[in-house]
Amino acid sequence: MKWIIILLLLVLSRPLLAQKQYWNADYDSLYYTLKQQSADTARVRTLVHLLRVTELSEPTRRVQATELVAELLRLNARTRQLPTEAPYQELQAGLRLWQQEQYTGALAAMQQAIELFDEAGQPVPALLIDLAPIYNKLRDSDRRFAYFSRKLQQYRVHGPRENEAACYVVLGGTYRHRGDYNQAISHYLHAADLLRHFNRRLFSNELMVAGSTYAEWGNTRKALYYLQQASIWNDKSKIAGLQRFYSEHAVANLYLQLQNLPAAARFIDKALQTARADSLNSGIYTAYALILQSQLLIARQQPAAALPLLRRAQQLSDSLQMDITGRPGEFALDATWARYYTALGNYPPAEKHWQKAYALATAANFQMLRPKYLRELVRFEAAHGTPAKAQQYSLAYLALQDTLNKMQGGNLLAQYEGERIEQKQNEQIARLRQEKELQALRLRQRNQLLAVALLALVLISGLGVMVYRQLQTNRRTLAQLRQTQNQLVQSEKWAFVGEVSAGIAHELQNPLNFMKRFAEVSTSLVDNMDHKTGTPALEQEILLGLRQNLQEISQHGIRASAIIKDMLEHARTGTGQRITTDLNALVLEYLQLARQSQEFRESAAVVGVETSLSPDLPPVPVVPPDMGRVLLNLFTNAFYAVTQRQQSGEPNYEPMVRVDSSLVPGAVQVRVHDNGTGMPEEVRNKVFEAFFTTKPLGEGTGLGLSLSHDIVKGHGGTISVASEEGRGTQFTITLPTK
Repeated sequence: MKWIIILLLLVLSRPLLAQKQYWNADYDSLYYTLKQQSADTARVRTLVHLLRVTELSEPTRRVQATELVAELLRLNARTRQLPTEAPYQELQAGLRLWQQEQYTGALAAMQQAIELFDEAGQPVPALLIDLAPIYNKLRDSDRRFAYFSRKLQQYRVHGPRENEAACYVVLGGTYRHRGDYNQAISHYLHAADLLRHFNRRLFSNELMVAGSTYAEWGNTRKALYYLQQASIWNDKSKIAGLQRFYSEHAVANLYLQLQNLPAAARFIDKALQTARADSLNSGIYTAYALILQSQLLIARQQPAAALPLLRRAQQLSDSLQMDITGRPGEFALDATWARYYTALGNYPPAEKHWQKAYALATAANFQMLRPKYLRELVRFEAAHGTPAKAQQYSLAYLALQDTLNKMQGGNLLAQYEGERIEQKQNEQIARLRQEKELQALRLRQRNQLLAVALLALVLISGLGVMVYRQLQTNRRTLAQLRQTQNQLVQSEKWAFVGEVSAGIAHELQNPLNFMKRFAEVSTSLVDNMDHKTGTPALEQEILLGLRQNLQEISQHGIRASAIIKDMLEHARTGTGQRITTDLNALVLEYLQLARQSQEFRESAAVVGVETSLSPDLPPVPVVPPDMGRVLLNLFTNAFYAVTQRQQSGEPNYEPMVRVDSSLVPGAVQVRVHDNGTGMPEEVRNKVFEAFFTTKPLGEGTGLGLSLSHDIVKGHGGTISVASEEGRGTQFTITLPTK
């Protein structure tokens, strides 16, 4: 029946879900792993993983990704490991066009690659998010919005959820650029809810974006909440790079708006440290941080100290060709120059920089910045310019606000209509999902019926074979039963003979000793005899025969003595008698044996052992070898548990085994405690059952604790266990004193 059970398990088993760690893999670690691998199949797997987590928005990463795709296609030509090369070929074409700044062709190739990945059922959230910068280069917000809205509906119905989260990320950015903060924040938080389950880095990023968008919307309380949550998550998950800099930059900017200059200074210093530590984008992040530091000095009325910082930020901006918008947010270089010149009272260059900032925001179609810069121009002209210019900018501001209000009104109407459309879409999605689940259920039921039919066929075949074999073996079984009965009778007889052998051996020992001693004396007398007989040749022959006979007697006597000695030793073993025993000494003896065992010789050296043995413990009647076996089992299990927890890599973990004894009314107790892996409740309930073990195959039989339980019970005592998963385990032995 064993092979039938194995077959049943194989038929009913299901594949395991992918591990969350897949999307959280560090790019640099994967890249280093790739360099160490020599097998083609392993390199193909690592290359696929690398390409799925690569952020193509970074120029350096795009160059590396182009090389990785080329190597993947080259290796697959030999191994044929990929189910299809088509999506990677399109990805390779898109990367090349992107590097040549042919954005229209790059976008088409990338979208075709995504379609092919969808057909293959392979999630590519990073690739979807990386389409957004290409749309930004093309200044085509409407097509970007339409494409990702369509893909979002597709992924909401068919999955995968990773791609659905990526669409929410990009759509949130689109709404933000349009100035629709309500929809932007809603999409960011929806993305965060999905990303939390598989990508902690992007989850933190969406919390940061939601917080900074709340700050732009004017809700500082919500902004601080989400930014602080993102900062806590960054520290918890040890996230560095853009995500950490983004959160520090956003919090510092928010504190500057609130005029909380000491708090702003702390986060600006953190942002500068993060920028300098980043090997990939140090220049870009440093430029952002220098602008924040300049704004802090201007707010402290120290504009002269801000000048070298602004000059350095300007140099970085010119050399890196930085836009007014970037992944960390608004790049407010010209606005900061304007505030610097205003603080010095030099108004013409200040006006020039305000106008430049507004022009850049307009050119980038950055609706969230245009009204902000127009308000600054109105205030500036009213305070330091001419009434005519102030009126001109005021009219432009009012016209822009009217446009935005109309768009907002349209958005409100569209939102209402969108809610109706979304309700219908949700109903359609629910219906499609229900049909999909029904089809999946029918497919599962069909598969189960097939499995049951196959199992029934196998069982019938197995039963037929078993019946046939049983018919063939019945006659042999009857003969074996008769033979076994005879053997049992003989065994009983030989058992009786074994008991009598000890007495017989004692009686035979003395005669054998006499035989040996007389043989030795006879040999000595023969050697000293005078040769006085009449026939020397005959005398010599007789003496030679006598000497040989005596030597044979001596040799056989020695052999018989050795055999009898072995019989006596065997008869003395296995008495099983209880004797009063110092339990503390027995504990220390077997604790030392456990530490010196080959299995724990190396690990036991670093395991702390504490003993607290009661000096008032009375002697206890036990069978020392049997009780020692119980103690050895408990000590071995304790060392195994702490060693397993130590090997899991838990930080600041110190393995410890503690043994103590105490006197309780009418009994003594020995407790063995460890701070190892512990046991859940279902394991504790079965721990004393025969053949139950949690150790890997080949490391335990499941009989140790079962035999220990029977031994302690045979001594009239009890053994119990208390354990908490992840905290440790304690076994308590209670033995009567009489």
